[in-house]
Amino acid sequence: MPFPAPDTSPPLVIEIGRERLSALTARQLGSLFEYDPAADQAALEHGINEALERCRACFSRNLNKYFHKEGQCRFNPFHSGQYCIYLYYLGHSLARAGALSLADRVYYLNRALNGVDLFHQVHLPEVFCVEHPLGAVIGRAQIGNYFFFAQGVTVGGNKGAYPVIGSRVTLLSNSKVVGGSVIGDNVILAANSYVKDTVIPPNSIVFGQDRSLVIKKNPGGLTAELFDFSPA
Repeated sequence: MPFPAPDTSPPLVIEIGRERLSALTARQLGSLFEYDPAADQAALEHGINEALERCRACFSRNLNKYFHKEGQCRFNPFHSGQYCIYLYYLGHSLARAGALSLADRVYYLNRALNGVDLFHQVHLPEVFCVEHPLGAVIGRAQIGNYFFFAQGVTVGGNKGAYPVIGSRVTLLSNSKVVGGSVIGDNVILAANSYVKDTVIPPNSIVFGQDRSLVIKKNPGGLTAELFDFSPA
């Protein structure tokens, strides 16, 4: 069996340090909801370790200037988009480990602090990014890698069907994709667009509302500015 290729992505530098991040997360949970160190600390610490490793893999592919400094991959817990991603990964990791009550509280913490609805049963990809997460609701869709969404975005169901979203898909502010929609790779949903139960071909930019959509060719510039697609 061949050895896996070495991981060459940079380490994650936590701007307040690992111990202070752990204390901050626990304090926020205890202040807003409930946190019992005797019952919760071991699960939380394990979840934080996994969440930080997932953040490292995710942030190292993000080209936004706030994710990198002096050649280092940075995590600033006081950057809302970064903290939103961290809390999603934390809640999702806790749920996978069976710590569902704590995962529920972390999910609710993300809603309270960042105004975003990212339930821990939603599967987001290894690399995704959010800018201004306020008002976004991401439901149980199948979502490909290098996913980006902005404020007010909705991904949700219609009559029991949920979208299938390809890789390198960008959802701009207040755009919506619901129901049995299939969104191809390298697609941009323009601000305020609304796609319902519709197939969108790859390499497209989508404007307008359901039944009155305008679909144009996507030259590919936006996603290339957001993420590093080079081989790991």
